[in-house]
Amino acid sequence: QVQLMESGGGSVQTGGSLTLSCAASGYGFSSACMGWFRQAPGMAREGIGIIDIGGTTTYAGSAKGRFTISRDNAKNTLSLQISSLRPEDTAMYYCAADLGRAYTCRTSAFYYKTWGPGTAVTVSA
Repeated sequence: QVQLMESGGGSVQTGGSLTLSCAASGYGFSSACMGWFRQAPGMAREGIGIIDIGGTTTYAGSAKGRFTISRDNAKNTLSLQISSLRPEDTAMYYCAADLGRAYTCRTSAFYYKTWGPGTAVTVSA
């Protein structure tokens, strides 16, 4: 079973950029759809995007243009680049794995059963 650990969060100013990483250990990362999700204080969790094992990505409508998801199956890592950060991007960011699918990844968090503990991003005005 795969275990996930996010890193790279922190405090940044509006307009800045961040790259979040998700390190996977155990078995299964290279054959799983992966996703990035976030949850702002007092808000429901929302999906940012998903990536299949071949690197094909799908982004939520709100994430298109400023978020880039990539993965390195050889290094068991997943990344999320965020540019032009805004205060409303302040949230806990989570990576998650859908071990039941490698392609045609599902976007709903319901199917992602393995989660990391999250990394916090705070964007100040």
